[in-house]
Amino acid sequence: MLEVENLSVHYGKVRALDGVSLRVGKGEIVSLVGVNGAGKSSLMQAVAGLVRPSGGRILLDGKPIEGRPAHAIARLGLALVPEGRDLFADMSVMENLEMGAYQFGGTVRLQDEIRRVGTYFPVLLERSRQRASTLSGGEQQMLAVARALMARPRILLLDEPSLGIAPRVIELIFRIVAAINREEGTTVLLVEQNTSLALAVSNRTYVMQTGRIAVEGASSELARSEEIRRAYLGMD
Repeated sequence: MLEVENLSVHYGKVRALDGVSLRVGKGEIVSLVGVNGAGKSSLMQAVAGLVRPSGGRILLDGKPIEGRPAHAIARLGLALVPEGRDLFADMSVMENLEMGAYQFGGTVRLQDEIRRVGTYFPVLLERSRQRASTLSGGEQQMLAVARALMARPRILLLDEPSLGIAPRVIELIFRIVAAINREEGTTVLLVEQNTSLALAVSNRTYVMQTGRIAVEGASSELARSEEIRRAYLGMD
């Protein structure tokens, strides 16, 4: 469904990605893990159209999308939940949700999507008139995920969803992500600092080091390998 082939990204003379290749099959949850600065977020931004690659290809359903603007890629069914959430802080919860469904247009369809997303995140409907900036960190992360889901993406790109939020909220968000994958068939590409959690929820995992893929494999197998855990994942 999504293929990245020999992808490179530069920021000036600094090389963030160096020949990265990966694939995400339809209906999978694939995780991308590694230390800070390994290039994980650069990869997600390149896939979403926020960063222009300096080489390589990004294919969706076999068709190249690298170099397209972010809004055009979003219309193809990719939705990014960025690291740091990037909410419209001075807008209400409801206004943020509506922005996620801007391409639909009709009021009836919009209300249908709000109800659908509200079944996963009922607290957001309870606080629909509240400004996004006044929510807790965990609630803001819920809103960021919900806003992305309003577009009914085929592929959900999640960049560090557990960063800076309480463990109970992390558990809730990942339970919802698993439910969306299971019930709606949404494919997920996940960048996650919590390696144990990433391995537990995903089908396959890629481990990044200094802009390259160091290891890849079934998440369950990587989790069982003591050598991989110590050498690449920082886990005892």
